[in-house]
Amino acid sequence: MYDIIVVGGGIVGLATALRIKEQKPSLKLLLLEKESGVAKHQTGHNSGVIHSGLYYKPGSLKATNCIRGYEMLLDFCDQESVPYDLCGKIVVATKPEQVPLLKNLYDRGMQNGLTQNRMISKEEIREREPHVNSLEGIWVPYTGIIDYTAVSQKYAEKFQRLGGEIRFQEKVVNIKNQNASSEVITASGNAYTTRLIVNCAGLYSDKVAQLTQPEEIKVRIIPFRGEYYKIRPEKHHLVKNLIYPVPDPNFPFLGVHFTRMIEGGVEAGPNAVFAFKREGYKKTDINVPEMLESLAWPGFRKVAIKYWKTGMGEYYRSFSKAAFTKALQEMIPEIQSDDLIPGGAGVRAQACDYDGGLLDDFSIIENKGAINVCNAPSPAATSSLSIGQTVSERVLARI
Repeated sequence: MYDIIVVGGGIVGLATALRIKEQKPSLKLLLLEKESGVAKHQTGHNSGVIHSGLYYKPGSLKATNCIRGYEMLLDFCDQESVPYDLCGKIVVATKPEQVPLLKNLYDRGMQNGLTQNRMISKEEIREREPHVNSLEGIWVPYTGIIDYTAVSQKYAEKFQRLGGEIRFQEKVVNIKNQNASSEVITASGNAYTTRLIVNCAGLYSDKVAQLTQPEEIKVRIIPFRGEYYKIRPEKHHLVKNLIYPVPDPNFPFLGVHFTRMIEGGVEAGPNAVFAFKREGYKKTDINVPEMLESLAWPGFRKVAIKYWKTGMGEYYRSFSKAAFTKALQEMIPEIQSDDLIPGGAGVRAQACDYDGGLLDDFSIIENKGAINVCNAPSPAATSSLSIGQTVSERVLARI
C-alpha cells in the first residue's frame, strides 16, 4: 500500500514526486513510468530553453509558475551542479506591423516582473546578432539554455535518495477506484494500491485521467509535432545565442526560431503540425485509432476549421525545406537551404476542450482519488519545480 502513486516520469512528474517527498519524507511514494528511463518524450525532445515568463498573461498559472519555477530551477541546478547558460535572447520584429505587437510583449514582460528586459534598436540588435534582419527588438537577459534530460535525471536521483521508489516499463492500463484507495494496474500485470494518484502522464494524461473517474473528461490531448533543423557547423557564426520572432497572436505556437544548444550546435525550428500518433516523432508515424480519436473530438474539428490556413502553411513547411528556409530568412537572410540538416522532433501534448479552445494555461483536474495534471505545455520544463510545489500542496492537503 502506497500513500501516493505518481504516473509519468517526465520532468513534471519527477518534480512533483520530489517536492512531495521533500515536504513529507515519511510518505510512501511510488513513481510509475512506461518507458525504460526518465524524460523519454516531451521532456527529452524539447529545445532546452530556460524561459523567462515573457509571453504569458500576467496572473495566469503559466506566468506565476514560470517566474517562480525559473528561480527554483536555477537554485536546484546550482546545488546539484547541472550546467546551464543564461545567454539571453532577442525577440525581433521584421515587419512594421509587428512593432506594436513587440511593444505589447515588452509591456507584458514588465507586468510579469522582467524589469531587466530592454527595447533595443536595429543597431543594438546588430551588435548582439550581426546577421539578423530586424526593425526593433527586445533583449531578454533572463533566458538561458539547459539539458532538461540531465535535470530530470537529477530530480530522479534526489527523489530516490529521499526514499522514493521508481519503477520503469510499467504502463498504467487500468485504475480501480475503491472507497479509500485505488488499485493501479499496469500492462505487466502488476497491481499497486494507493491512497492518492497524481497523474503527470503528459501525452496520455487525458487517458489516465479518464481511468480515475466515471464521468467524461472534458478535454482531449491533441498531439502537435514540432520539427527541427540543425545548422551546419560552418554556419554556426550566423547565430550567437537565441533569436525569436514576434509570436502570431492568432496562433498558439511561437513560430520558428534559432536556439544555441547547451551541448553545442544550433537548432532552427520548430514548426507545429498535427501528429497522426501521440508519440509520432516522424512524418510516417501513424496510429490509426489515436488519429481517428483526435479527428472525432468536436473541439479539434473546430480548431482545424479556425486555423486551417495557418495549419496548411505549417504542413507545407514540414514537407518543403525551401519554405522552412524562407521562414528562417525573415530573421537571418543569409541562411540558405543547404545550411540546414534534418534534426529531431518533439510532440507537444496540447489540451483541447469540447468547444474548440486550445488550453493556453496549465490545467489541473481533481477528483476523489486523483489529481490530474491535464495540460502542462511550455514552459512546463522551466516551471517544473513550481508546478510540482503547487501539486504537492494539493496532495498534502488531502493526505
